Amino acid sequence: MKEFVAACAQIAITPNDVQANISKGVSWLKKAVSENEAELVVFPETVTTGYETGLDAEGLWDLVDEAPGLITQGIQEAADELGVYVVWPSYRRGTVRGEVYNSSILIGPDGEIIGIYDKTHPAPWERRDHGGWALVGDRADVYETELGTLGMIICYDGDFPELSRILAVKGAEMIIRVSALQRSFDIWLMTNSARAYDNHVYVIASNLVGRDAKDNYGFGHSMIVNPIAWRLAQARGTEEIIAARLDPDPLRYITWGSKHPQNFDHLEDRNLELYKESLKEARSRFEIGKRSRPSGAEGDN
Repeated sequence: MKEFVAACAQIAITPNDVQANISKGVSWLKKAVSENEAELVVFPETVTTGYETGLDAEGLWDLVDEAPGLITQGIQEAADELGVYVVWPSYRRGTVRGEVYNSSILIGPDGEIIGIYDKTHPAPWERRDHGGWALVGDRADVYETELGTLGMIICYDGDFPELSRILAVKGAEMIIRVSALQRSFDIWLMTNSARAYDNHVYVIASNLVGRDAKDNYGFGHSMIVNPIAWRLAQARGTEEIIAARLDPDPLRYITWGSKHPQNFDHLEDRNLELYKESLKEARSRFEIGKRSRPSGAEGDN
C-alpha cells in the first residue's frame, strides 16, 4: 500500500429520507477532502436510511434502489469530481421485490463502483429468515486499489474473527468496518482493536451517530486503528470527520513509541491443522436473554 490519508465521515441521517441523506453525504464528502486531503472517505452503515427503518422487506425494497442507481448516483458523481475513493453503505435492492441486502459499496476515484460487499452476519433480528428484512451475503472479497488492498465488513461482522481473518489471508492491508453499532463503546473499541491486531491490518471503522426511525441511537466514536492496535484517530459522539495518515510500513516496531522490532507475524505463525476443529456448528453453553430464530423454529422470536 502507499501512504495516504483515510477519513471517516461520521454523520447523523434523516430517517428514511434517501435523497436528503445522499445530499448530506456529498456535502460531507467534499468537506472531508477539502479539510483533510483525504483519498479514502468512509461513511457509516445504512447511511441512506438509518439502520432500523420500521419497514418490512417489501417496503424497504421500495424505498431504496439498486447499485448503481439512485442510492449511489450523487456520491459516484462527487467521487469522480474529487478523484477520491468512497465507501458508501446502504440497503440495496435485490432482483425481486422484498430482496434487500445491507451493503457496503466501494466507489473509485473515477466514480465507478469497484465492488459491493453484502453483510454476511446480519444481526439475528435483521435477517429475513428470522422475520427481519435483510438477506445474508455469501462473499468476502478484497479489492486491489491504488491506495492498497482492502476488504469490507459491516457492524456485527466485526464480532466474528474468522471473517476478518479470511480478508487478511486474501491479502487485505485495510479492513473497512461500517457500523450503526448501539452497544457499548468498550465492545466497539475491543473488536476494532482485536481485528486490527489479530490480522496486522488497518481497521477504518465508521459508526453512525444519532437516531433512526425506530429511535435507536448510534453513539459515533468512529476510529482508525493501526496494525499494532493503536488508535490513530477517534471521533466523539457527535457529527464530525476524523482522519489519519496511514503508514505503508506499520510493523517495524512492536508497539507505539518503541524502537524494539516487531518479531512475529499472526498470519504466518498460525497453527492451521488445529483450527479445523472450529469449523462446525456450535452455540454458547450459556443461555442468552432473548433469541431471534428462523421462521417456524421453536423458541423466542
